[in-house]
Amino acid sequence: MEIYDISQTLCQGIAVWPGDPEFHSRWVMRIREGASSNVSAVDLCAHTGTHVDAPLHLDDSGYDIADAPLARFVGSARVLAIPAAISIRASDLSGLDWTNVERVLFKTRNSSLPEQRFDENYVYLEKDAAAFLVGKGILLVGTDAPSVDDFAGTDLPSHRILLQHGTVILEGARLHHVPPGDYELICLPLKLAGLDGSPVRAILRK
Repeated sequence: MEIYDISQTLCQGIAVWPGDPEFHSRWVMRIREGASSNVSAVDLCAHTGTHVDAPLHLDDSGYDIADAPLARFVGSARVLAIPAAISIRASDLSGLDWTNVERVLFKTRNSSLPEQRFDENYVYLEKDAAAFLVGKGILLVGTDAPSVDDFAGTDLPSHRILLQHGTVILEGARLHHVPPGDYELICLPLKLAGLDGSPVRAILRK
């Protein structure tokens, strides 16, 4: 069995969405200072690194990440290499084979960027592509970008289309080392009550 770790490493200096709290870690107990054990603490935004969004992210009446159906985060997934320069459109997807595809991860030029760099010109998902995927009954849509929506936009139409139809969103995946193809995806969120998302340790198994 081959395992691909597609998670970003959570560490000081990891790129975050502009305006989001930066990642910080600290030691609260150290053996070398006389404590019985090493104990650490972290401060981070729920959307740091490789993460998933819950409907609560955009809808006050939506369920939180603790109530997200776990079956969405585990199962078959297809990695698709998309050569789009700016955005992924329905026309980029309509000619592909979607037979038995339950989850999809889009590998784009975003995957070549280092984790410490935030590029506002990432490849995003057009709303017609989001509607196409919902129409195909896709359970999870993943991207190697920090968001499925355009950085300059504020309405977040692709988020809304996907989340309103129960499609899980996985953002910030690292796919540069993953060949296109079919895998088993595991990307379970933390059971964070009342929160709108969670970092995940995401892997693909072949």
